[in-house]
Amino acid sequence: MSVLRAPVIWLTERRSFRRLAADSAIGRRVAGRFVAGESLDDALRAARELDRRGIASMLDHLGENADSEAMCADAADAYIRALKRIHEAEELDCNISVKLTQLGLDQSYGFCLENTERVLEAARTTLVMIDMEASEYVDRTLRILGDLRARHENVGVAFQSMLRRTAQDVFALPEGTPVRLVKGAYLEPESVAHTSRGEVDRAFAHLLATLVARDHPVHVATHDPRLIDGARRHLHRTGYPWAKVEFQMLYGIRRDLQVGLAREGYPIRTYIPYGNQWYPYLTRRLAERPANMWFFASQLVRGGGGKT
Repeated sequence: MSVLRAPVIWLTERRSFRRLAADSAIGRRVAGRFVAGESLDDALRAARELDRRGIASMLDHLGENADSEAMCADAADAYIRALKRIHEAEELDCNISVKLTQLGLDQSYGFCLENTERVLEAARTTLVMIDMEASEYVDRTLRILGDLRARHENVGVAFQSMLRRTAQDVFALPEGTPVRLVKGAYLEPESVAHTSRGEVDRAFAHLLATLVARDHPVHVATHDPRLIDGARRHLHRTGYPWAKVEFQMLYGIRRDLQVGLAREGYPIRTYIPYGNQWYPYLTRRLAERPANMWFFASQLVRGGGGKT
């Protein structure tokens, strides 16, 4: 992992930096690189633009750690509205991703399960992927996944190769569960997470091989060309059905690589975040790669930091 990651996260948690990023034109300009916009219309517009390039989409209504039941119910309603619009746009290959802390996991298990089930019932056959959040939520997330998979086939989960426990968690997955395999973007202690890039990458490759061997639909969610090439070689070598595979990347990151994979005929999907709760998402993008922080700094120098 980048040695700058912890200092960048520390910086983005400072109140002065948050004011600069969230309340200034420069901050919104940087966020606009990684977030499609604040409205569902903005997200669907981005999805249609990607569709013209042969790239599918996954919508993520931003927000996490909702602090009231009313906020959680509103978040579920927002996902249901998104699903309605997706169903109306029959030409779009589009699904959604949800965060359980946005749907009530901090309030109670039953309340979160109820909200998530409401979303799944509205989804019908549209795939709903559950994000994996910080390590303290893993057990509850997997428990909810198990409950939901008993009644719904159209639900999957993200796994983080950064977390040490994932190598064992993969064996407890319900049969056929789709998995979005990511490196992980939360700052975790060494006791629960791999801390070096090499360890995280090796864990990613090992998890991919395990998921394929256990016949799980797998979403290879990385911008790392080395991991993508390794995944392609492994998938071709094993003859794993491409109908069970997608390469996934984030909106605004490595657009060249996304378009290139689509042109080569690989299944590719872009994760499209939208909404006004974009700051926590932006901080993780800044911390993931020093280049993202340099992008923020260059925009600051180029445009100034005045408020609008």
